[in-house]
Amino acid sequence: MKVLLVYPEMPPTYWSLKYALPFIGKKAIFPPLGLLTVAAMLPRDWDLSLVDMNVEPLREAAVAQADLVLVSAMIVQKDSLERVIQLCRRLGKPIVAGGPYPTSCHGQIQGVDHFVLNEAETTLPAFLRDFERGEARAVYTSTERPDLSLSPPPRFDLVRREDYAEMALQYSRGCPYNCEFCDIIELFGRRPRVKTPAQLLREMELLHQSGWQGPLFLVDDNFIGNRREVRALLPELTRWQRERQHPFSLFTEASLDLAEDEPLMAEMVQAGFNMVFMGIETPDLCTLKATAKPQNLKSDLLASVRKIQRAGLEVAGGFIVGFDSDADDIFERQIRFIQEAGIPTAMVGLLTALPGTQLHRRLRSEDRLTAESGGGNNTHDLRLNFLPRMDTRKLIEGYKQILAEIYAPSRYFERCLRLLASLKRHRASSRKIRLTELRAFVLSLFIQTFSHYTLAYWLFIIRGFLARPRMAPETITMAIKGHHFFKMTRGVLELDRFKLALSGLERAFADRVRASAASGRTGRLRELKAYRDQLLGQVRGRYRKVPKDFRKAADDALGAFRASLDERLAGWMNQAAVPETSLS
Repeated sequence: MKVLLVYPEMPPTYWSLKYALPFIGKKAIFPPLGLLTVAAMLPRDWDLSLVDMNVEPLREAAVAQADLVLVSAMIVQKDSLERVIQLCRRLGKPIVAGGPYPTSCHGQIQGVDHFVLNEAETTLPAFLRDFERGEARAVYTSTERPDLSLSPPPRFDLVRREDYAEMALQYSRGCPYNCEFCDIIELFGRRPRVKTPAQLLREMELLHQSGWQGPLFLVDDNFIGNRREVRALLPELTRWQRERQHPFSLFTEASLDLAEDEPLMAEMVQAGFNMVFMGIETPDLCTLKATAKPQNLKSDLLASVRKIQRAGLEVAGGFIVGFDSDADDIFERQIRFIQEAGIPTAMVGLLTALPGTQLHRRLRSEDRLTAESGGGNNTHDLRLNFLPRMDTRKLIEGYKQILAEIYAPSRYFERCLRLLASLKRHRASSRKIRLTELRAFVLSLFIQTFSHYTLAYWLFIIRGFLARPRMAPETITMAIKGHHFFKMTRGVLELDRFKLALSGLERAFADRVRASAASGRTGRLRELKAYRDQLLGQVRGRYRKVPKDFRKAADDALGAFRASLDERLAGWMNQAAVPETSLS
């Protein structure tokens, strides 16, 4: 039985660090941990292969040789997933889909033979039994929350570790909080379940024995959700790291109330953690209350961030605009908070009503949903799937203002210096500079010196090295991440300018069509066609300014624009009784 596991392609996002990866010779940030874990649950006599489309293309021959194709996807991978399904359908290969996106939206996905939803430890065994008997159903789902002791070590042997910048493991699932907009609690529940310390350490040992050293992401959505179990884990983790000279630098996700637990922070640092991602969301306390986020109200937000930094943990932050209670000044407030807190990695997004969340259910009851959640990448398309309380255009413009401001090179490097000044350097992560880091530094000097932000770059490098000479690797890493953030921001804003230009030209053509007189129809048709061609010529020049990684979205917008012009011209011809063959 030849089985092909496929992980669809991610579009460029702030999270992807796509433009930073070439500095260290890598193709993607993380391997597809979910699929690797599913692979470990499949029958041992199955012949497995895996294609991560983020590091290599999915070739027709790979699909043609497979007896069965398994795919897992998040909402952001929607477009790539559709292309995978189309290829499987064309080649007549049965396809099984699971993961967060199918679990939330399988009713909207066409062409899949079997959906194995929710947590694979519960639903996959039933599918495998039925499949072996030739009786597999279309959908397998369950509300059961499985014990994570059932989860096997991921099959890292199916991927080339050399392709990835960082490795990933999972310790827990679930979160005790109840944020209105979050789908994690809907997918995994509010009672955090954990692996045993021995189980996690075994997975780490397998990675270590394979030769991996460097960053290791514990993908838990709230690592400290079950503090009693975490406190039992950390001493074991510290001992394991110490005995092996700290091969892994660890980072994870946690709630902001970690700042209230200084002993826990100290234990995390001793175990080798040096970064946490936190959903800060907004500096507006009324909004935090309204969205059921009390964990961010336990102390002053800014003071909490600084306390975590002083403990030795860099804070990466998630921020959102578009809440019902957002006032007109929210954009300036978000910018001011991000800068003052010294958060270089600030992931700001437009609010999205994800399927299955409390927010989605509330907005549906208020008749405010306007579309499905789409590609899940509102960084790119700058669209909402609901009617906000704030004027939509004002919200979009404010969001763009935040991106343009916080990822202006001078403002970004200002935050980096602020972080370097406050971040405690801890012994557990002290180490020799790696060869990949030296390579990255050389490339950084060459590429970033000859960039449009060369002055800001060199001021940061000099000031960073002088201020914290022993944190040179962190300084270089921040500079390289900045390169990615700057290119992403340029792409997002150029794509938006292109779309706005199309809208303006479309309105201009509509006005010209409406103004056309009933007399002189033949000449007027010739004039309208010439004007249409003139607009299309203008568009081609604007299109070239859009970075190539954003061209697909630009192509979609351009296709819709061209169709709109032809539709308006055809409508005018029908009114004027001109033969449709005159359209071209």
